[in-house]
Formats: sequence, C-alpha cells, structure tokens
Amino acid sequence: MTATIGDQVPPARQLRGVFALLDVAVGSHARAMALLAAIALLAFVPGFFQLPPVDRDEARFAQASKQMLESGDFIDIRFQGETRYKKPVGIYWLQAAVVGAAETVGLPQARTTIWLYRIPSLLGAIGAVVLTYWTALAFVPRRAAVLAALMLAASLLLGVEARLAKTDAMLLASVVAVMGALARVYLGAHGAYGSRFHGWRLAAIFWVALACGILLKGPLILLMAGLTIAALAIVDRSLAWIRILRPLSGLCLVLVITLPWFAAILWRSGPAFLTDSLGRDLLAKVVSGQEAHGAPPGTYLLLFWITFWPAAPLAALAAPAVWRARREIGARFLLAWLVPSWIVFELVVTKLPHYVLPLYPAVAILIAAVMHQNALASSRWMMSLTSSWFIVSSTIALVLIIAPIAIGRHLELLAWPFAGAAAVFGLLAWWLFAADGAVRSLLRATAAALLLWTAAYGIAFPALPTLFPSVLIAERVKQTECPGAQLASAGYGEPSLVFLSGTKTLLTDGPGAADFLRQGGCRFAVISARQLSAFAQRAEATGVRYSLVQRFDGVNFSAGRAVSLSLYRGEPR
Repeated sequence: MTATIGDQVPPARQLRGVFALLDVAVGSHARAMALLAAIALLAFVPGFFQLPPVDRDEARFAQASKQMLESGDFIDIRFQGETRYKKPVGIYWLQAAVVGAAETVGLPQARTTIWLYRIPSLLGAIGAVVLTYWTALAFVPRRAAVLAALMLAASLLLGVEARLAKTDAMLLASVVAVMGALARVYLGAHGAYGSRFHGWRLAAIFWVALACGILLKGPLILLMAGLTIAALAIVDRSLAWIRILRPLSGLCLVLVITLPWFAAILWRSGPAFLTDSLGRDLLAKVVSGQEAHGAPPGTYLLLFWITFWPAAPLAALAAPAVWRARREIGARFLLAWLVPSWIVFELVVTKLPHYVLPLYPAVAILIAAVMHQNALASSRWMMSLTSSWFIVSSTIALVLIIAPIAIGRHLELLAWPFAGAAAVFGLLAWWLFAADGAVRSLLRATAAALLLWTAAYGIAFPALPTLFPSVLIAERVKQTECPGAQLASAGYGEPSLVFLSGTKTLLTDGPGAADFLRQGGCRFAVISARQLSAFAQRAEATGVRYSLVQRFDGVNFSAGRAVSLSLYRGEPR
C-alpha cells in the first residue's frame, strides 16, 4: 500500500497518539506476539472448559479420537462401527496425543473430558493470530500488523472454532503459515521484501505447513495456495519466482510427511477412503447441498458482516482504498489470496460459515494497511456501518438476558454486567468514531467483543443445561451407581451421547430399545417422544419390564427443535 491512498478521516495528531501508544505496548516482536497471545486467550478461553460437547461435528471428531485410544489403532478412523473417512487423520492424532498425555499424568476421566480434545483447536487459533501478525509484517509496519491480528482474534467465527474440537482452527494456522511464507517469497522476488529475505527458510515453512494442512483437511489448502499462485501468474504473466520455493524438493518433503498415512489407510480400506473423502464428501459438497447446508452464491458475503464482526464494518470503509491500490504489489498478493478462493466457495453449493475462515487474515491485513495510511472512506453513509458495533453488541446482550428466561426459565444475572459493558463499549466505538478515529474505535469494539464472548460462552451457555440433553442423560445414568451400565437411545442419536456414555451406546429405534432392555443386566434406554409408542408396544409384546428413571425436556440446537426424552431402566423379569 502506498502512502497516498484515500482521504484522511481522523486528525493526524490523534492517529499518531494512538499509534504511539501501540508502539509502547509492542516495542518488539516478542512483546507484540506475547500481547497477541494473551488477548487471544482472553478471547478464546471463556467457555472453553465449561461448555459440554457440542453436536454434531465436535462430538464426532472427539469420539473418533477417543476410539483411537481405546483400540490402539491410529490408522483407521471410526465413529462406533462406521468408518469416518471424510477428513484425513491429522486432527485425530493431535487430539489423541493430548488426551493420551493427560492420561499419562493421571488426569481422571480424561477420555470423556471434552476440553482436552479442544486444546489443538485453541493452540491453532492462537497460532493463527500470531501467524497473521507475522504474515502482516511482510506488508505493513509492526503496529498495523498487531491491528490485523487483533481483528482476527476478536472475530466471532474464529472464537467459535477455537472452542470446538475439530479441524478448522488448526487448518487456519496452516494456511496463514503457507501464505506468510508465499508472500515473502513473492515480494522478495519482486524486490519488495528487503534484506530479510531467506528463500530456503521460507520454502521449508511453506512445504511443511502445506503438508500439515493436507493431513488436517485434504486438498483444501492446496486449492487456496494453488489459486493464489495461479492468479498471480495470470496478472504478472510470469511464474519465475516460484523457483525460489524449490518445488521438486518441496514436493518430496510433502510426500515424506503425508504419504505414509495415506498409503496405510489405502492399504487398510481399499477404495473406501477415496470414495468417502473425495466422492461423498468433497465432490458432493460441490454439486449439492450436503446435510441440508446448501445456499446460493452471495451467502458468504452476507454472513461476513456477522462472522468477521467487530472488524467487518472497517472492511467496507477500506474497500475503496483497496480497489485504488489493487495494482500495487502488496495489495495484488492479498487480493490473489482472497478473491479467487472466495469466488470458488461462493459457487460451491454446500456452504458452512467456517469454509471461508482461511481468507479472513487477508481481509484483516488489507484493512490494517488502509488504516495505517489513514485512508478509510469518509462518506457518511459508509461510516454509518460502524453502528453495527452498537447494534450487534446490544442485540447479543439482550439475547443473553432473554434466552435464559425463555429456555431455562431462570435469570442469569452474572452475565448481565459483561453484556451491559459490551453494549457500552460498542456504543462508544460507534459514537466516537469520527472524533477519535478508526484505531481507537476498533480497540473499543474489540473490548466489546471480548466482553460478549465472556458473557455468552463463559457464563450464559454453560448455565443452560437444557441445551445439552446428552450431559443430563449421561450424568443421570452415572448417578444410579449401576456397575457396567449400558445405554440405548431411540430417536435421539446425537454423537455427544455416544461420547459421554461410551462407544458401545446403541443408537436404534423404539423396538430396538425394547429388545435391548430385554437382554437383562444393567441397561438403560433413552426414548424420544416420537419413538415412545413403538417402544411400549414392542416391550409389551415381548414381556419387557422397565421403570421410568427421569424425563428430560430440552433443546436439540443442532437439529433446531425441542426434544422430550424419557430414560428407562430395564427390570428383571
């Protein structure tokens, strides 16, 4: 970005004052990274330990990792008896390693402690924030790089992924490492990276991070890196700079890291792995709305204003300056990272919010570059977008007050001070934007976000047990002090129930649950209201005796509906 882009919004004296404070706070790279890691922890830790297993993806990943530990088989990936070949093995290895280490040091019930499985996601999210700072340093000074990383750390989408035991936070860290190395190679080859250029070191980072991304989520990282390189080659009409990455040696390194597991799983499963991962998962998502997640093009653009909140309004204000600077080498690389992949994701029929998460660091760096040049748009209607800082924060604050009353029928008073303070910071960020400038407003909006995440994830959600029926059921079965208890579930088949109650939990229908209780021993059955009649008829026909332990009324938010469940215990004949 050049220093002549756009119009000045806040007075230069105020801007220098804020940047001077940032310079004191991040006087060295080590201090800057430590500060970012600390802020990321403040953003991600609330709720990290308190939230129960979340259906469905998190519980599926955690259960598959748990089964690796139970079976000692670290090649195959299974959820109960079914193969789970949609994603490669990387995240399962990381989760199993953390839980195995916890068992080694004697942590009780480590295999059913969900936050242990979330540790790779937490580390990946923190790593992505720090790596965004490192990547941004190729384009902007230290203080602007810190702002870019703060935008990512406070974003709603990364906050969600940091708390879920799945692939996306670790994949984000891999992608940012790949793009940070690629950016330095590209800028260095064009004389824009100075004496800090070390081709062999950057090549090693690029290929190792690429291999890690492949083991985490297959070809997705190849798509984003490949589209970036292809876009730059088309614009520059040259690909000579790619030789700095040592492609032949790099590809050999990638094969050394990834090929052993892929060869082992193909030997074990035959064509099943390729059929499931490429055919039923990847290609199916391209041509159809898999698992009812289909949406038209433009969906990600609409979701962006929420998922990248609180920095999203600044993206609109920065867009005119980015467009004017599109031919500059730095903007050219960042747009090549962002635009082609975004278009592909918009065209893919299946859409989930986290698919575009690896593109958000590019957006953050572009915004930070424009803010550093004091070049945000100053038109009144565009600046009105900053009202979302108050609107979103106050709306979430109201929801955190109303939702516990509507769902849990009680008041969650502890969340109110945090939610109220968030609304105040959001109001100040919007109201004082013109007077104090974008940097101060961004910092206030970031404070609002951190307070909201504390109120929502750390206080409100864990205090609503009806949102997590599986926890209530598993705890009630344990309270019976029935040794070797076995559980069947009819009409409620959420993966979290399997994770909490054991791999042998039987997911069946009403008649199947009655047959399960008939086998005798310490057996329980969870029956949904829809399966209750079929269960009772089968039990009566086969002479099964049972007694009601407890009824549960809750909300299955993964299915988007209320549930009514009854827990029965089989009785001896």
